[in-house]
Amino acid sequence: MTTISNSTSAFYDRSAMDIADLRARAEAMQADLSRGQRIARSSDDPVGASRLRQLQRADATSTIDVANAAKASTNLQLTDTALASFADYVTHIQELTTQAANGTMTDAARASLGAEIGQIRDNMIQLANSRDAQGGALFGGQSAGDAYAVTAGVAGYVGTGSAGDLPLGDGQNVTRGLTGPEFLAFPAGGASPDLLAALKTLSDGLQAGGTAAQQAARDGLAALDQGMDQITTAQTVVGTRLAWVELTTERRTNLTEMRANEESDVGGTDIASTVARLQETMTVLEASQASFTKLASLSLFSLLN
Repeated sequence: MTTISNSTSAFYDRSAMDIADLRARAEAMQADLSRGQRIARSSDDPVGASRLRQLQRADATSTIDVANAAKASTNLQLTDTALASFADYVTHIQELTTQAANGTMTDAARASLGAEIGQIRDNMIQLANSRDAQGGALFGGQSAGDAYAVTAGVAGYVGTGSAGDLPLGDGQNVTRGLTGPEFLAFPAGGASPDLLAALKTLSDGLQAGGTAAQQAARDGLAALDQGMDQITTAQTVVGTRLAWVELTTERRTNLTEMRANEESDVGGTDIASTVARLQETMTVLEASQASFTKLASLSLFSLLN
């Protein structure tokens, strides 16, 4: 009797374990299909899980790089727009100064042009104190305040020495903007330190009248040409930086797609294969349950009938 009892118990235990194992495998495959990932724990595939963690860390770092690139792009676009406005201002002042250099113009007319140039200069100072996307000084480097302060009519730069760099990933950086002196200051040896100072000299000279007013206009034209060259060069620099941001963004997008494909290959669920194996497992499970039910109902008395 002990032998029969032990055999019966072993039969039930083994059958229960087999059915439970089939159920667990079916549930695991259903879970894989539901979440789209075949690796739920590192123990499922240690090598694959390690690679997935590396890819996920790269994705997290890429998110930071994307934010930096967007910040740099926005600030550079604001800088480019402001530089275009500076160029428009200088072009208009050149037209006014050309009129003032005409020998037939009266002192009163020149004074009127000088006053207008002074107003445009004030607008340029306000433009030089524009804010970037984060509320800082657009042309003040890393300063939180204004880039230029006006004391007794003289505009002086009060920002930091550089605009600062932003990392774009893979060791690549981009300077997020320009400081005022980088496009307003004249090269060493000029009569004026920068364009704003040259405009003040021009405005004051035209309003002073007399024979010196016409000469002030002629000198002003030379300074304006120099100032326009500085602005044009700055526009080229900013355009190059924008192109660099776009290039690194495109490269980052390609790398992100490659990582996504690799993550799918390494840890993703093969839908077709998993569905086929699930159907096979469910078929075996149903057959095992039916067989167990039929065998469990058999007894020695049934065989004797």
